[in-house]
Amino acid sequence: MSWLNDLNPQQRAAVMHSGGPLLVVAGAGTGKTKTLAYRVAYLISQGIDPARILLLTFTRRAAGEMLERASTIVARGALTTGRVWGGTFHSIAHRLLRLYADAVGISRDFTVLDQGDAENLVHIIRHEMGLHEKEKRFPRKGTCLAVYSRCVNSGDDLKDVLQRDFPWCDGWETELRSLFKQYVVRKQERSVLDYDDLLLYWMTLLENGRLAEEIGGRFDHILVDEYQDTNVVQARILLGMRKTCRDIMVVGDDAQSIYRFRGATVRNMLDFSTQFPGATIVKLEQNYRSVTPILDTANLLIAGASERFTKDLWSERESDQLPRLVLCKDTTEQDEYVIDRVLRHYEEGIPLRRQAILFRASHLSDTLEVELARRNIPYHKYGGLRFLEAAHVKDLLAFLRVLENPRDELAWFRLLELLDGVGPTTASRIVEHVDGAGGDPRAIRSFAGPPAARAGLGDLAQVFDDLVPMGAKNPEAQVERIRRFYDPVFERTYDNPAARVRDLISLEQIASGYRSRHQFLADVQLDPPTSTSDLAASPYLDEDWLVLSTIHSAKGCEWDVVYVIHAADGFLPSDLATGSQEEIEEERRLVYVALTRAKDHLYVTWPLRYYHKWYALGDGHSYAQLCRFFTKDVLDSVEEVALAAPEEKDDPGSFYDPDADIQQRMRDMWE
Repeated sequence: MSWLNDLNPQQRAAVMHSGGPLLVVAGAGTGKTKTLAYRVAYLISQGIDPARILLLTFTRRAAGEMLERASTIVARGALTTGRVWGGTFHSIAHRLLRLYADAVGISRDFTVLDQGDAENLVHIIRHEMGLHEKEKRFPRKGTCLAVYSRCVNSGDDLKDVLQRDFPWCDGWETELRSLFKQYVVRKQERSVLDYDDLLLYWMTLLENGRLAEEIGGRFDHILVDEYQDTNVVQARILLGMRKTCRDIMVVGDDAQSIYRFRGATVRNMLDFSTQFPGATIVKLEQNYRSVTPILDTANLLIAGASERFTKDLWSERESDQLPRLVLCKDTTEQDEYVIDRVLRHYEEGIPLRRQAILFRASHLSDTLEVELARRNIPYHKYGGLRFLEAAHVKDLLAFLRVLENPRDELAWFRLLELLDGVGPTTASRIVEHVDGAGGDPRAIRSFAGPPAARAGLGDLAQVFDDLVPMGAKNPEAQVERIRRFYDPVFERTYDNPAARVRDLISLEQIASGYRSRHQFLADVQLDPPTSTSDLAASPYLDEDWLVLSTIHSAKGCEWDVVYVIHAADGFLPSDLATGSQEEIEEERRLVYVALTRAKDHLYVTWPLRYYHKWYALGDGHSYAQLCRFFTKDVLDSVEEVALAAPEEKDDPGSFYDPDADIQQRMRDMWE
């Protein structure tokens, strides 16, 4: 197997590991994707049945890229690697629950609620319980769902979660507990699952000894990517799977664990050897992305972490250019400096799209975006609305969800309220009518709706007359038929339909790659495209643009030049994430992630003054301190630059003109 020579010694040790659990601590840019892809290829080359390999990733695209790389190595190519169980935790859970639905007491035709639908269901129950009428303000639907999700993903009791993460909701423990119970009951009655349920049901299946043996026994090898981003439930799933399958390999970097707000915990990596006794640890430290000075700074910054796997990234790529820490007078000077450097690198031959400006929170790029627009510099900003959160996409999927699961009342409400003359009361009566007719969507034809709604209900009934006989096959044809009904409604409902229609076309194209409706729905809901066309900037003829991104959205990416802006305490780290040592440590890791996105050039800017927005016409401002993680050791590894500020005249009296009586002119205005 000459292809193993493509690996460095540490990568080869991970790829060829045999016997027992393996933890691969893969530093930034050290080739973890390559290592996982070669591991899959190696296992297949050793005679392992591809169908007995489980590859768990955090995006379907990541799984696809790994399997595609593995297929170029394996002699039989994609025909072999295509049999590997590859996908996200949620998609694999969905696949298993289709097989074991009876064991957990759910219907095989269950549908999945996205974040917005789950919030709406909570909102409905919240109103039914009269919680919105309390004398004191009750938490809103989004907060309620966030509390519920944190309890599920952390495994902590509601009381502990409220005290630690949602102290302003602490007085509502009893009401929230009752709300969550009703939420679970309603989902079970309607045969719908939210994202958290997918993992929770999988974990519950594995608590049954016989089922754990059967499910775990499907696989000889389990591989997990981005293990630092897993939560407690996902770790318990792996522990349940290992009852039969002992060959578990996880890859991650504890220094890049930055998703605590999603329930992820770095403890899964730090405690891996305890949870999986006898585990082997392999460290990948050779970085193939960044030049040595950038890695030196990143290593010194993360060395301040209170608990971590000790590793020092190194590179064969040398450079005389140190990272630059730039002190700016204020945000205006910061914006001007960053844009000037962007244009200078552009003139040196680095395209705009190979340069990125990173920030802790989305609003921190506001003034920069104004200046970019003024200078006519195209840019794309990442960290916005996801594809599935676009209303028109949710509308179209609601039709398919009703066909898949006629008990999905939220999908019914969404599509019915698109019709003229149908409000919440009428929609509720229609759902009850369909339920009484055995759940057949075609039953809406016999519903005696209000006169204003009858034409729309008749057209909708015709859609179901055409689609129900088709069954679950050929989702592309089903989307095409739905669009013939939906497009006129869509054009009346939404502004700027020309831009939005591209999303519907994309949805139809995606559907063409599926043979069954339920698989299409599962994939598009559990791993949707990342953005919507109506949020994209206007096209530019040069097809080049500068990248603006939150640091969280930048994880996993790399650029030739990176600018980390607003490196001031209170912004980085955020003053909202410094309430505990655990939060501060995650903020340190966030800075580390930002620094290690850079390949050749790294700039960190620190504005000294921040002007108060409420004194927009005055000079009210505060002075900012440098990000606390830039200690003396870190500062010794960078080039410090203080921008020269223009001299300010201290004596305003030097402008006094005795011949100009301004006060008299003010009085004369009212003569």
